Amino acid sequence: MRVMAQVAMVMNLDKCIGCHTCSVTCKQTWTNRGGVEYAWFNNVETKPGVGYPRRYEDQERWKGGWALDRRGRLVLRSGGRFARLLSLFSNPDLPSLEDYYEPVTYDYDNLLSAPAGQDMPVARPRSVLTGEPTAITWGANWEDGLGGAPEHAGADPNLSGEWAEKVRFEFEQTFLFHLPRLCEHCLNPACVSACPSGAMYKRVEDGIVLVDQDRCRGWRMCVTACPYKKVYVNHATGKAEKCTFCFPRVEAGQPTVCSETCVGRLRYLGLLLYDADRVGEAAATPDERDLLDTQRGVFLDPEDPGVRAAARESGVPEDWLEAARRSPVYDLAVRYGVALPLHPEYRTLPMVWYVPPLSPVLDAVGAAGGDQDDPDHVFAAVTRLRIPLEYLAELFAAGDTDVVGGVLMKLTALRSYMRERSLGGDGDETALRAVGLTPGEARDLHRLLAVAKYADRYVVPAAHKEDAAALDAVENRCPVGSPPSPAGPRGVALGMPTVRRRAPETPAGGRP
Repeated sequence: MRVMAQVAMVMNLDKCIGCHTCSVTCKQTWTNRGGVEYAWFNNVETKPGVGYPRRYEDQERWKGGWALDRRGRLVLRSGGRFARLLSLFSNPDLPSLEDYYEPVTYDYDNLLSAPAGQDMPVARPRSVLTGEPTAITWGANWEDGLGGAPEHAGADPNLSGEWAEKVRFEFEQTFLFHLPRLCEHCLNPACVSACPSGAMYKRVEDGIVLVDQDRCRGWRMCVTACPYKKVYVNHATGKAEKCTFCFPRVEAGQPTVCSETCVGRLRYLGLLLYDADRVGEAAATPDERDLLDTQRGVFLDPEDPGVRAAARESGVPEDWLEAARRSPVYDLAVRYGVALPLHPEYRTLPMVWYVPPLSPVLDAVGAAGGDQDDPDHVFAAVTRLRIPLEYLAELFAAGDTDVVGGVLMKLTALRSYMRERSLGGDGDETALRAVGLTPGEARDLHRLLAVAKYADRYVVPAAHKEDAAALDAVENRCPVGSPPSPAGPRGVALGMPTVRRRAPETPAGGRP
């Protein structure tokens, strides 16, 4: 057993209000310079929807993540070394600029310099890449609040199978929830394996995945290999950039910027101990629906004396062991099992997990003519919620509705129990026993999900001073690029653009 530590995150989707504060603060901290105007290390998507970049979840098209070959071995969907070598200078499996959006600025000078006239002057949009006038037709949050649902949401790759016919994008039938996304800092990152120059690396001390800007040659294989499409190309420097998990803050024992500024207090940060020797075996699990259990099996119990002894032998500091013991991420993902990974079928073993949203279950009970105090009626209503179980299962459980249904039933039982206690009752423990919770565990879980304080949500151990020299040697490899000095249109530093533009489509039998 080789014990390693990983900083991980859980997000409670019931609390996300889609305010995009996390996206804005991340943008201002990490991507507020030339070359990454289109890059959102953290973005909030409305589901159902095609996401950002468009249809990034369609791995038949983009070839992201891992798959099993005929011998049951893990292979990159984007191909082996020889296949990547052949596409080194012309990679067909890259999102085009139109799949993101063309970054724009505005001609604000026109507001001041326009001559007097009858019409009000306006600041017209101009492309940051070319400086020419352009039209805004897409963006990172174009579908916010289902704004573009009638035209776009039906193309969501998760809406597949016969069950998708029940989803109707009509005023009284539609549903939505917000899904914040950032780099998953996976245990088995495909981007690291696909990088020809070795620029992508996973830090040994805390598992954060970074890009060495000095080694990066802009081959863009990492963009293809990442199934979440959270690696971006800086079109000014020609190099890859991605979410850094705010490692300078984490090293100081502080939460990430997106977590610190989250209005809904839906994010949890903590440390997980895992057996590095079992990662490959877990990722190669034959049945996709078993990947969740096998990944949880990789995580180690921080209370186990044997695990703690092995961790000490591996060099994990004592205060990190204590942080792992108090980790809210371990509680939500493993101990209580209410947090689930995003698309486990990609086999990257993601380390940003989600508590799935619970629709108003008591309304569903009443609509079906059931008794809200009867656990059987309440549990039965979980299968008839406004957000289809099948859709949530496609996102968080490789299509296994039993997994998602079990989590929602546990959350439903917890709500019913705490609701009765808040109204002065003792709480009916029947529903709790049915989902495997004791009253004490229910109160602890409720405290963590509903009213956890700052110190309980963010348990981030600081880096050790005695490791400063080693960290400095590694972090001299700058993970964030700087644009070159020559300025492009509108005063933005530009290099050779490496974000492809899609060629105009040619109608059948005609010219473009």
